[in-house]
Parts: sequence; C-alpha cells; structure tokens
Amino acid sequence: MIDIDALKAGQPRALAKAITLVESKKLEHRAQAQALLEKVLPDTGKSIRIGITGIPGVGKSTFIEAFGLYLVEQGKKVAVLAVDPSSPIAGGSILGDKTRMELLSRSNDAFIRPSPSEGSLGGVALKTRETMLLCEAAGYDVILVETVGVGQSEYEVASMVDFFMVLMLPNAGDELQGIKKGIMELADALVINKADGESMNLAKQTQRHYQNAMHLLRHTSFWTPQVLSCSAIKNQNIDAVWGMISDFQVDATKNGALQEKRSRQAREWMNKLLHEMLEMKLKENPQVREQLPILRDKVTEGLTTPYIAANTLIDLLFATDQ
Repeated sequence: MIDIDALKAGQPRALAKAITLVESKKLEHRAQAQALLEKVLPDTGKSIRIGITGIPGVGKSTFIEAFGLYLVEQGKKVAVLAVDPSSPIAGGSILGDKTRMELLSRSNDAFIRPSPSEGSLGGVALKTRETMLLCEAAGYDVILVETVGVGQSEYEVASMVDFFMVLMLPNAGDELQGIKKGIMELADALVINKADGESMNLAKQTQRHYQNAMHLLRHTSFWTPQVLSCSAIKNQNIDAVWGMISDFQVDATKNGALQEKRSRQAREWMNKLLHEMLEMKLKENPQVREQLPILRDKVTEGLTTPYIAANTLIDLLFATDQ
C-alpha cells in the first residue's frame, strides 16, 4: 500500500512507489492507482506545468538541467518527466535522463522520472498526466515535461501543460528547423538556446526573424507568444525565461485562463479515454471478434455500407453486455 501521508510530505520513496503503481499494467493495480489519484486530487493543481520540445541537438537536456538548477536556487521543487509515445526504446534517451542531468538529479528538491513503456490504455501520455498529479500532491512547484520523440509527442505534451515552450537553434536561415507550423502555433514561447560565443549575432538575427514570424500566426488567447534567447551551457538569461513564465502564470491565473485551459484539457482527455475504452471493449467481445472480419470483407466487397457494419458491431457489443 502507498503511504499517502508520506507522499504528501514529499518523500521521494513514497512518490516513486505511487508512480510505479500508476505505471503498472495489471488491472488490480489500475484500480488501486485510480483510488489513490482520487484521494490526492484536492492536493493537485498548484504547480505550473511546462512542456519543453525542440529538435535533436538543440540542447534540451542541458537547458532543462540549467533551468531546473536555477529554479531550485529560487526555492522551488522541480519534477522532470519525459514523454516519448512513439518508442521508448528507439528514442534512445529515456534511461539516460539521470546521467544527462547529473547535477540536477543530485538535488533533494528535484525529481527526474523516465518515461514508462508503451502498450497500455492511453499509453505514455496517460501515465505522464497521472504522474504529474502525483508530483503535485508531493509538493512539486514546477513540472517540466520533456518531449523525447518527434511528431505526435509534441501535441501530446501541449495538451497536458499550462505553458508550451519550443527550443530553437541560432540559425536564422533555416526557417522552421524541422518543426511543423502546427507546433509553432501551439508554442507560448520560442527560446533560442546556444546564444553564446560566435553564435551571439546569429541568435539575435534569429530572434528578430521569429518575432516577425510569430506576429503572423493567429493566437486567440490573452498571451502573445514571446521569443527569447539564452545559453544553457553558460547559464545566461535563464532567469529571463523563468520571469516570462512567471508573468504568464500570474496573468493566466488572474483572468481565469489557466483554470479554463486545465478544465478543457481534462474534458478532452476524458473523451479520448472513452473512445479508447470502447475500442478495447469491442476488441475483447467474442461476438464482435467473430463478426468483425466478416463485416470487413462485406464492406471491402461493397456488399454493405461502413455505417451499417459499424452499427451492427456496436449493437452486438451492447446486446452481449446486457
């Protein structure tokens, strides 16, 4: 059993055990995990949740370590979580998290958790959402969610955080640096890392370039996305990045946008889980399993419509569930 008092007191061992429970694929553990999450829900939601993405080579780990150490110096408790819905093995970085952030991992006020393996309901994104709640219950003030995979993982992370930050390289010539326009539209800030030495002027040029580009993108919220530059390796301008996020948090809390965003994310996540659970029920149902290939062939051969086939399977599911 998980010691809830120890978890709320911020004991790393209790938090690690609770996360292991949440990550378990066993059905009885899933029920226990949900019961635990319900109990700690009143103690969640007090952190700022920050998503961080960027192309390989942008210096994400160096930035997160420098940023995390700065926050710890400011008296904050920091949790770092990683998301790679595509492939935790091929991603190649997860298990190295603690070695890549050696100084931060030694801090008593920091907690670094690798991504769990894929394959259960909701996949890694579900586990990360639930881990985030446990970290909040344990008293962590700042949750940093790092995307390790490319593509879908950025959208997954943007859908679970308050502030989404894209790290860029000082290279004005390469307009989007392999990052899709859709990702740019999700960004609350672009931060140009490695703005030091010979790259300093290039970083300033890139900053102006992106400031102009950001004005062309439509942003419906109260916040105008900002473009900053920093050097994680030289520890320069890290305070400005935190200052920007703090301003966002204050404004978003004051005008109700933060609560509204979190409520919307929770509703969207519930809908997503509902679809996945229904799909799982369909696959588990013996009559549906038997009829599925037959109806699929009929649709392929043009003997029935996709709607009628799908409706037949749904009717079968509910008929046998009663």
